[in-house]
Amino acid sequence: MRSHATLLAPLIILVQMLAAPAAAALPRAANVPGGVALVALGPLAPGIPQPRAWLGEQAVLVAADHGQWVAVVGLALDTPVATHELRVVEASGEARSVHFPVVGKRYPEQRITLKDTRKVDLSASDLARVEGEMKTIQALKQHWRATPETDTDFVLPAEGRLTGRFGVRRYFNGEARSPHAGFDIAVPTGSPVKANARGTVLAIGDFFFNGKTVLVDHGNGLLSMYCHLDRIDVAPGDPVEKNQVVARSGMTGRATGPHLHWSVILNGAMVDPWLFVSPNVRTP
Repeated sequence: MRSHATLLAPLIILVQMLAAPAAAALPRAANVPGGVALVALGPLAPGIPQPRAWLGEQAVLVAADHGQWVAVVGLALDTPVATHELRVVEASGEARSVHFPVVGKRYPEQRITLKDTRKVDLSASDLARVEGEMKTIQALKQHWRATPETDTDFVLPAEGRLTGRFGVRRYFNGEARSPHAGFDIAVPTGSPVKANARGTVLAIGDFFFNGKTVLVDHGNGLLSMYCHLDRIDVAPGDPVEKNQVVARSGMTGRATGPHLHWSVILNGAMVDPWLFVSPNVRTP
């Protein structure tokens, strides 16, 4: 006859499995400026809460993945090529440092001609408006809402030809401008724009460069931003589900034609949205 311990062992294992956090479908790792670093923080232990992590002063998403805690770290396009440090605090309060490398990447160039030179050579009033909007957007990028889980398994927010790669160094009418911090999808005006993951609408706006814009908060420092919209169908605070229509595409703001500009923000950094999309989706 089997002992009670032998009979209970499978049940104990099952309870431990059910109590453990579900593994997230994490983005693909790319330790480059504009990429995402996946930094192992140690094994999961039953009943022990997840550690917390910071890159500088910015909190970082921590997720469970195949029995490990993993920091999912967004790397801004101006991140130096060097070894970087995460500050990690365990549930016990013990603090430690974890280091990870960032290597270089050379992004291609793109030269764009705009007929509306007002969007290139700004007047004093337009410049003042842009500076105010940049402060607003920068504050929104730092937003943090703690959630038990964060959906990082993204779908494309629109159906169309994938253009305007992330990180491209852009020149408007021959003048150097900021790198392209998003991904463009060429779609006709009025095409549905869908949430790439569940979340909550953080903000909407009508900006000089971005045009009509929606920001969706997916939790734990992960945001999506949809720009150049023709119409917005949600309001701040609205919950949204993956594939839910949140807007219609257009060409408001600085745009040479109708398209969706899609950005992903992780711990305050604009990162390559393509890293969050299933590799089975056709490449741009």
